[in-house]
Amino acid sequence: MPEQQPGSGRYLPGSHFLYGLALFGYLGTLALLTAWYSWLVPPQQLPVALVLLVLVTPLLFPLRGMLHGRRYTFSWSCFLALLYFTHGVMEAYSSDIARPLGLLEVLFTCCWFLAAMAYVRLGGTPAQ
Repeated sequence: MPEQQPGSGRYLPGSHFLYGLALFGYLGTLALLTAWYSWLVPPQQLPVALVLLVLVTPLLFPLRGMLHGRRYTFSWSCFLALLYFTHGVMEAYSSDIARPLGLLEVLFTCCWFLAAMAYVRLGGTPAQ
């Protein structure tokens, strides 16, 4: 298939990889936060359910659109990626115990953000 320009209705060959990388970062962030606050390092002063509700629930909003490869969802989910990037940097800086988990969150959110932005730019729709 010949390469098309972004927005032309067809996707470029690299969009499959970018789609997978963005999903890897997104689902990795979701799994990491769930494991982090429920099993690995549960919060001491707040109920686990409250922390999971506040931190994991916003990640569920773009789930359907990202699984279906919708460019609009990928673009606005980047705002969420930046929020979780900030959370990972803060945790990596402030807590010695959670430093590896915070750095892993930074890695996942960087993959998510960069791949999602490139996927939107290429105009890909490989999930169809």
